[in-house]
Amino acid sequence: MFLLFLGFVIFLVSIALLRGQEPLQKIGKGIRILSFVLIAVGLLSSCFVQIDAGHVGVKSLFGKVQNDVLNSGLHFVNPLVSVKELDIKTMNYTMSGIHDEGTKSGDDAIRVLTADGLEVTIDLSVLYRVVPADAPKLIREIGENYEDKIVRPITRTRIRDNAVYYEAIALYSTKRDEFQNRIFKTIDEDFRKRGLLLENLLVRNITLPTPVKAAIERKIEAEQEAQKMQFVLQKEKQEAERKRVEAQGISDYQRIISESLSDKQLQYEQIKAQKEIATSPNTKIIFMGKGSAPVILSDK
Repeated sequence: MFLLFLGFVIFLVSIALLRGQEPLQKIGKGIRILSFVLIAVGLLSSCFVQIDAGHVGVKSLFGKVQNDVLNSGLHFVNPLVSVKELDIKTMNYTMSGIHDEGTKSGDDAIRVLTADGLEVTIDLSVLYRVVPADAPKLIREIGENYEDKIVRPITRTRIRDNAVYYEAIALYSTKRDEFQNRIFKTIDEDFRKRGLLLENLLVRNITLPTPVKAAIERKIEAEQEAQKMQFVLQKEKQEAERKRVEAQGISDYQRIISESLSDKQLQYEQIKAQKEIATSPNTKIIFMGKGSAPVILSDK
C-alpha cells in the first residue's frame, strides 16, 4: 500500500514537471515512468496477502470489517482491503502473585472473599483461543486488545462471584475441584459470546490467611498423631492376641498329653529308656533302693 501511495505522489509531481520548461519536461517524463512502475508494484503487492500458519486474516474495507476470513496461505485480495492477522493458537493468560510469573509483572493474583468472610488469594492460568469463524466479530466488537478487555476482567469477576459460595477451608481442600469446574462453566459461556473458546482453567494456588493456614496445619498434625496412636494400639492388640493364642495352645497341648498318658504307657517308656542307656558304652547303671528307676552315673 505504501508503494501505491508513493507512486501516486510521484505521478502528481511528474505532471507538474511536464507543465514546466523543456529541461523539467524531460525529468518529468522519467519521473512519470518511475511512478507507473511503483504503482504497478504497489498494486501487485497489495493484491497478494500471505497468512502465516496458526493465524487467520480479517479483512476491512474503508473501516468496515468483512465477515469472511482468510485462512493460512497465499490469497488474492482487493488492493484497497486492509488485512489484519489474528492468532488462533492456544493462548495462556496467567494471573499470579509471584513476581514475573504472570502475564503482567508484579503481584497480579486474584483476591476474593469467601462465604465465611475471609480473604483468599488465588493464582490462575487461563488457556483459550480465538474461534476462527468469529474472528471478524471479535475485531468488530472488541478489537485486537481482547486480553485486557475480555479475558482478564471476565475471569477475575467470575472468580469473585463464585468464591462467595464456599468457605475458605473448603475452597482450599475438599471443594477445590468443584470450584474450578463451576468457574470454568461461567467463564466459558461469556467467552463463547465474544468469539473466544476456553480450553482449560487451571487453579495454580490458593493461599489462605496466615491464622487459618496455621490452624489447618495444627489440625493435620493432630490427625496424623491420632492415626499413629491408632496404629500402635492396633499393633499391641494384635501382639496380645498372639500371646493369648500361644498360651492357649500350650495349655491345650499339656492337657492332651496329661490325659493320654497312663501308668502302663509310662512304664513302657521307662523300659525303652533303660534299654538305650544299657547299650551305651559311656554309661553305668546302678539300681538303688526299692524303686525301679535307676540312677545313672556317667564315667566322664
